[in-house]
Amino acid sequence: MPPLRTALLQSSGRPGSVDDNLRALDAAAGRAAAAGAGLLVCPEMFLTGYAIDADVHRLAEPADGEAADTVADIAVRHGLAVLYGYPERDGEVVYNSAQLIGPDGVRLANYRKTHLFGCFEEKWFTPGDDTVVQAELGGLRVGIMICYDVEFPENVRAHALAGTDLLLVPTALMHPAEFVAESVVPVRAFENQMYIAYVNRTGPEGEFEFVGLSCLAGPDGVARARASRDPELVLGDVDPELLRASRENNPYLQGRRPALYTSLV
Repeated sequence: MPPLRTALLQSSGRPGSVDDNLRALDAAAGRAAAAGAGLLVCPEMFLTGYAIDADVHRLAEPADGEAADTVADIAVRHGLAVLYGYPERDGEVVYNSAQLIGPDGVRLANYRKTHLFGCFEEKWFTPGDDTVVQAELGGLRVGIMICYDVEFPENVRAHALAGTDLLLVPTALMHPAEFVAESVVPVRAFENQMYIAYVNRTGPEGEFEFVGLSCLAGPDGVARARASRDPELVLGDVDPELLRASRENNPYLQGRRPALYTSLV
């Protein structure tokens, strides 16, 4: 099975303008496809912007809304899968969500952020309840979570036990928490024997300062691709052979003693 070239779109787009962000996504998908990517991952809330306050509810769409149709068209035209963050409306509530659309335009998975960060998110969003959301892509089992979720080791371990090969984490990491991108994410990939694509916003937005530093971390704890703090598109390969060999040599998952961990729940 060949490696899955994965493109990380580090950008904050244009907060408040869905149309502009869809155009930016389309352009990035073209560049990613030209570089051989089969998957493009966008940041948390890329569709609308993050620090949009009450506009969260105005701009929120259902998972099968107009924006999803446009992203599906982009995926088909460029021949690659797309993971994007957006505010999802479901009845009277809004979730901080991320949706994966396949290269054939089919909606493969939709994830709702389970661990909301800070007063801003708690004010505007309802937390999701499904920790492990997965899809099959390019022969890999792909999982999704969002930003703060990856900072809880139980979350990522649940994905490891469910067989996730590549964990997609659109994020909105702020200063001064750079250590999450620099240290926590590669360690999570190593201790759970998976690839993690961690894709951040960048620059100032409202009261926040996003720090970039997006990365594709491998099961050996090495960042296969790493962005700066500026807007950019970076690429890295998810290699199933490296994943297989690393899992054979790393005893973490085989050495677990679950009977000793009941106090955790």
